[in-house]
Amino acid sequence: MIGRLKGDIIECSDEEVLIDVGGVGYWVRCGVRTLSQLSNDAAVCLRIESQTREDGTKLYGFLDADSLRTFRVLIAVQGVGPKAALAVMDVLTPSHLAKAVREDDKISVGRATGVGPKLAQRIVLELKGKALTHEVFEPSGGDNLGSGAVVYGALEAHIHQDARLALMGLGIAEAQARRAVELAMNDKELSDKESIDLKTLIRLSLKQVAR
Repeated sequence: MIGRLKGDIIECSDEEVLIDVGGVGYWVRCGVRTLSQLSNDAAVCLRIESQTREDGTKLYGFLDADSLRTFRVLIAVQGVGPKAALAVMDVLTPSHLAKAVREDDKISVGRATGVGPKLAQRIVLELKGKALTHEVFEPSGGDNLGSGAVVYGALEAHIHQDARLALMGLGIAEAQARRAVELAMNDKELSDKESIDLKTLIRLSLKQVAR
């Protein structure tokens, strides 16, 4: 079974990318979010999920481990095939999907093409407690937290990513945003607290960017 492909991009379409690996071309289906980061003649390394059916084997590609794991969790939900899973991932990153599940936000999940209200509700229900690489969709012991607060530990990576994406949305380069959030996470204002709230983390991260 193919788990990873590393090679040169020969062609990109609306749904697939053709990758040349040692002279052999592989068609890999990707979501819109992934395809937007790929370009012809560029080198790429994709994590691969293989799906073999009566009509053959299809390859699905992802740029990181969290995305691959999210895809696997989604297609395990009854009624969710690869197409629907990619559609959900086009509108929600793994961390945003985790947030939607925690908050029972089936409306956000239902924004995905081909995902109706009933399927969106099933996704939210069945993903409760399912884990990604660094986080769990449903945190335990968080009932007394204020809005936006996240407990240190299992969800630390989740809030780190949300803050980084917020900075990138302001036009800050990914590497600079990542470094700023890492520095802000060690700020005394946060280290003295039992929980982190996203608003405070973003504010402290912007202070790091300004330095």
